[in-house]
Amino acid sequence: MTRATQVTEVCTFHGEGAFWDEAGQRVLLVDMLAGAVVELGSDLRPERHEYGGIAAVVRRRARGGFVLAVERGFRFLDDDLRPTGEEIAVFDDPTIRMNEGGVDPQGRLHVGTMAYDAAEGRGTVYRLDADRTVTPSLPGVTISNGLQWSADGGTAFYVDTPTDHVWRFRYDQEDGTFHDREPFADLSGVDGHPDGMTIDEEGGLWVAMYGGWAVRRFDADGMPSEVVELPTRDVTCPAFGGPDRSTLYITTSREGWGDEHAEPEAGAVFALETSARGAAQHRYAG
Repeated sequence: MTRATQVTEVCTFHGEGAFWDEAGQRVLLVDMLAGAVVELGSDLRPERHEYGGIAAVVRRRARGGFVLAVERGFRFLDDDLRPTGEEIAVFDDPTIRMNEGGVDPQGRLHVGTMAYDAAEGRGTVYRLDADRTVTPSLPGVTISNGLQWSADGGTAFYVDTPTDHVWRFRYDQEDGTFHDREPFADLSGVDGHPDGMTIDEEGGLWVAMYGGWAVRRFDADGMPSEVVELPTRDVTCPAFGGPDRSTLYITTSREGWGDEHAEPEAGAVFALETSARGAAQHRYAG
C-alpha cells in the first residue's frame, strides 16, 4: 500500500472530474455541486471559475477552449475558461442532473446522468458528437461515473456506482455505441463504492472508492494490483498529470458530512508520484 499526500488546501465541497490539461500544463477539476471549475497550475494554488448550478465534466476541445457539462446540458468555454456561445440543452427534467463522463478516441464526449435522489435506472449516458448533436448512448443506469477506453479504442470501461463493478463493453468506434456488457472488476468485497477512474499506459484502471478511503488499481486482466490510501473517506476521482503523466492527482468530497463533522482534509486534492504513466486523454472534437 502507498499513501497519497495532500497538495492543496480544502478547495471543493464535492471535488470531482480531475483532468490533466496537457496544453495548459495544469490540473482542472470541478466543484460539482457548487457549479465551479477549479484550476491548479504549477504551484497547485486553486483558482476558481464560478458558473453556478452544476459543473459536472470539463474537457479540452480540439478546436481550442473547453466543453463543460452542466446540470442538464453542455456549454462551451474559451481558453481562459470563460463561457462563450449558447448552452446545448439535452433534457428538461429537473430531477435529473449530469454527473461524470469521458471522451472517446474519436473525440466524442459521453456524459452520464443520475437522479438527484439516486433512484435506480433513471440515469442515461449521452453522447455529444463533434457536430454537437446529442444522442443517448447508454440508458437505464443509476449513478453514472468513471468512463475510459482501451488503447485500441475497441473496449470501454464504465462504472455505474451502485453495481460495485467496473464493467467492460465492446465499443463500436464507427457509431459510438456500447455492446456486450460484462464484468471487468468486482469491488463488492471492499470498502466503499467505485466512483471516477483513470487508465494508465499498461491498461491498468485506477478507481476512486467513494466511502472507501482509497484509490484501487486493477491490471489489464481486472486483477487488483495496488491500493493508494487517503486520510479522508470520500474519494471521488483520480487523474494522471504532470509533464510525464506519472503524478496521480486525486479529488475528494465533504458532501454529506456537515461542516462541524467533516474530516479536516475532505475537499482537498491529493497526489502520488507513481511508477506508472497515464494514458493520454482525448480531446472533444467539436
